Amino acid sequence: MTGWTTRDIPDQSGRTAVVTGANSGIGYVTARELARRGARVVLACRDTTRGKAAEELMRAQAPGCDVRLAELDLADLTSVRTFATELREERVDLLVNNAGVMALPHRRTVDGFEMQFGTNHLGHFALTGLLLPRLRAAGPGARVVTVSSGLHFLGTVDPRDPQMDHRYRRWAAYGRSKSANLLFTHELARRLAAEGSPVVAAAAHPGYASTNLQTAAARMEDRAWAEQAVRLLNRLVAQSPEDGALPSLYAATAAGVRPDDFVGPRVQLWRGSPTRSVRAPWTLDDRASAGLWTLSERLTGVTYA
Repeated sequence: MTGWTTRDIPDQSGRTAVVTGANSGIGYVTARELARRGARVVLACRDTTRGKAAEELMRAQAPGCDVRLAELDLADLTSVRTFATELREERVDLLVNNAGVMALPHRRTVDGFEMQFGTNHLGHFALTGLLLPRLRAAGPGARVVTVSSGLHFLGTVDPRDPQMDHRYRRWAAYGRSKSANLLFTHELARRLAAEGSPVVAAAAHPGYASTNLQTAAARMEDRAWAEQAVRLLNRLVAQSPEDGALPSLYAATAAGVRPDDFVGPRVQLWRGSPTRSVRAPWTLDDRASAGLWTLSERLTGVTYA
């Protein structure tokens, strides 16, 4: 995997990709690079104004690309169902579950879930289940890539209090939601293998990449000093969104990606070319992944066929 870059992305002509959170950061770069290599890309974005601006910029940066915008709010299960129902494409070759929120003050989704668990995990769980028939229709080569984080090491989902209703701590909640992403990938890969499906479920993380994700909480709380501090830190030590998107792109397109692989930057979970990443042992626990799956089906009402 040494030195893998966007130049190594195989031709994606004839393939359809859905990328959530494609209006900025690593989601934008992931969508743009897939489009540059010939994929038809659906930009699944919550904010359609920002999404439209991203679509126009993408067309300018990748002339002739086949992209279109579709509204998707992962914090609203009605929006997730509407997106899946109205998706025009009959097959989906790549689903990149990229969108997310980080370390927010305590908030609830439209459906009453804790915002980080609801957006980062439950929204993507529901979306993947609803699009799975189209992924199966794509046949060999279809992949689901869910973007986790090196900060999943902060903790795993507590089945007694999965949404931290009793004592909410924003960073712990973020870490647990990212562990949920890996538990979901583990269980999805196991279930696909059991049914003999060629669809590959893998995960990725960007290391420390400079995106809008880090400043969202500070803006939400009107803490200008914190926002400026994060921006300074990003300039000093973070890698670019272009580099941060490489693990997602590798997991989505490179040969040899195996079910339940976790791809991240080579250097200390931080930066560098993509490679298979270390992960917390609890993200490979069959009992925990099955328990989270059952809980997720009950909360979202989405049952995988």
